Amino acid sequence: MEAAVIGSEPSRGGGGLSRERRFFFAMALACAAPLVFGFGLQFALGRSRIDSPWWVHVHGMTYTAWLFFYLVQNWLVSRGDVRTHRVLGIAGAFYVGWMVVIGPLVTVMAVMHHRVPFFFETNVFLVMDMFNITGAAGMIWGAVALRDRPAWHKRLMLCAMIFLTGPGWGRFLPLPLVGTWMLWLVFAPQLILLGVAMWWDRREYGRVHRAYWVGGTVMFVLTALMRPIAFTPPIVALTATLAG
Repeated sequence: MEAAVIGSEPSRGGGGLSRERRFFFAMALACAAPLVFGFGLQFALGRSRIDSPWWVHVHGMTYTAWLFFYLVQNWLVSRGDVRTHRVLGIAGAFYVGWMVVIGPLVTVMAVMHHRVPFFFETNVFLVMDMFNITGAAGMIWGAVALRDRPAWHKRLMLCAMIFLTGPGWGRFLPLPLVGTWMLWLVFAPQLILLGVAMWWDRREYGRVHRAYWVGGTVMFVLTALMRPIAFTPPIVALTATLAG
């Protein structure tokens, strides 16, 4: 029954399919906006600098490339080039493995070199970054595994990208003003993006696809666990060792 409602692309009418593809491309742009604005604002204010350590630039280039890749993938589908999208998608799945390596590595380097934002507890920053990338990577790889089920694939990919917008939101939201609630302040606009996607499903199909409930649950649970995990003895000890 799922295929008849929010189904595989061959079962969709041409107009509905085109409308859905445009929507997902628009959502990709909406996910890109806070990242571009947030990091751009930091450069404009002089808080991010060209003379930052090399590993900061590697991290920035790695995740900028992923953002560009995600936009291109959605653009290809929006214009009907699904074949190229699928070919590039395999390369993207391997690239995420590099992201899983470089993301935590640079987070550790930031802790070791005392480059954690002043308003973050170092152990919370460490766990937050680890959870963000591993959670997003898990959803991406799940989406790749379900690439023959387009309804699941595109929605899990969108959930992963929404989760990866966290660093962008965190760079212009007033995090220092909310204390220990800052993780939830970052989660709030992510939840809004997810809500828009759910609303579109409800409007188009009469119900929300299960992929959004899965992705939303992953994002919520990981966000809820960040602080409790950060204050467990092993993480506190690890943070103290890294910060030296």
